[in-house]
Amino acid sequence: MTTLLPCYVLLDLETTGTTPTQDRITEIGLIRYENGIEVGRWNTLINPEVSISPFIQRLTGITQDMVNHAPAFQEISDTLLEWLNDAVLCAHNVRFDYGFLKNEFKRIGVTFQNKLLCTVKLSRKLYPQHHSHSLNAIIERFQLVCNQRHRAMGDTEMMAAFIKAAIRELGESTVQETAKTLLKQQAIPTGLDHPDIHAIPETCGVYLFHGDSALLYVGKSVSLRSRVFNHFQGDHCSTKEMRIAQEIKRVEYRITSGELGALLLESRLIKELQPIHNRQLRRERQLCAWQVSSDPNAKPLVTLINDSDIDWRNANNIFGTFRTKRQAVEVLNKLADEYGLCDKALGLEKGSGVCFAHQLKHCKGLCAGLESAESHWLRLLTALSHYKLLAWPYAGRIGIKEHNPDYEHHGNTRL
Repeated sequence: MTTLLPCYVLLDLETTGTTPTQDRITEIGLIRYENGIEVGRWNTLINPEVSISPFIQRLTGITQDMVNHAPAFQEISDTLLEWLNDAVLCAHNVRFDYGFLKNEFKRIGVTFQNKLLCTVKLSRKLYPQHHSHSLNAIIERFQLVCNQRHRAMGDTEMMAAFIKAAIRELGESTVQETAKTLLKQQAIPTGLDHPDIHAIPETCGVYLFHGDSALLYVGKSVSLRSRVFNHFQGDHCSTKEMRIAQEIKRVEYRITSGELGALLLESRLIKELQPIHNRQLRRERQLCAWQVSSDPNAKPLVTLINDSDIDWRNANNIFGTFRTKRQAVEVLNKLADEYGLCDKALGLEKGSGVCFAHQLKHCKGLCAGLESAESHWLRLLTALSHYKLLAWPYAGRIGIKEHNPDYEHHGNTRL
């Protein structure tokens, strides 16, 4: 008997790669236990409907020919759900397998949720004196014999053998209580095994995710604890979140006086520390805006300028700002079509004669002499009014003071 939990399924997947949102499952192996007794096992190859790289074929021994005539995931999905019904899903680094299952079910329009138990975490809790808790390390530690390493059923059998060995060595009650404790903490990634993670306050601030040696990610929130846990709960939905969950070892947070302070601190830290998974704010970005000529007869009527060239004290004729030139042009094209503006007058089209939009009856005819330059210019200002920049209303710099009672009681904290 293997009484880890009242009802659980040990499961292992083989896949075409490591990215659950892009790669696919090629094999499932599972063993179901009820009240400590094995009640069945199931193993099937799956047609991933994509090619398997030579490296993965060598690693797993699963070739393209082996899966070409295997059932697709949709064909076995109902059977898989029956095996997992009312059971805790247990796997070695369970978030990896769970992420793949979530995404496979999502592709066929099924929302999949299950209670999870990670045998990597279980090994860490039961044997904290050991450094490595990979399946290879566990096999070596307990001198287990595995005839099909990197095949789904072979690895599942090794998890079963590990649990049996742990119960035999440490006692059933110790293993059971540890498993129950881990079930309550399943949102925490495998490598982040620290009880004080729950001590992160619900207040404004910035959080930093650290890996073994590199800074992974910097973020901000008005509710730090909730935001941090949201990262972990959603790691199956995006490649970035999945990688963060796999690599994270430590969380650091910094309380700020308010939301603005958190925003500014986040921006500064990202630019200074260059976290691996932050991209949008890692480098200074040159913004741009449209400057409208004060002369209705000017050609072109609008000029794209960089934000560094804007006189913020006199921005009456500035509209924007935009992150890229492409975004600015897309907005202007859309407004031209919506308000019947002339593409040639705006500089969006070159050449002589009427613009192409007029031939399509989208331009009201400035280029054909059907309306005055003043009328067209006023309509341009109306079209851009939503993007108008407001002039700075003060004579100089101002100060903003934020107050957060939590700021006085918390310093920078590392977990």
